[in-house]
Amino acid sequence: MKDNFDIFFRRKPALMLIALRRLSRAKYGSLLAKEVDCTYSHAVKILQTLEKLDLISVEKKGRIKLITLTERGRGIAENIDNIRKTFNN
Repeated sequence: MKDNFDIFFRRKPALMLIALRRLSRAKYGSLLAKEVDCTYSHAVKILQTLEKLDLISVEKKGRIKLITLTERGRGIAENIDNIRKTFNN
């Protein structure tokens, strides 16, 4: 049976926002892909969408892209995490 959380949210994008919220420092795309159990290419597509929605910012340092939540993204990630916790209780 599907997790109740999946009824309301697309799992991978929601989990990416939660993962970014958990650690306040910037993360790499490949690390996020591992944390939410998806391929790197799928993670990149999700991250591009989140960036267009102004939920994350991407800073390029050489060949590496560091990803952080924007203020708007932090608020949304917090709300999603609270809803997820409600289902886990």
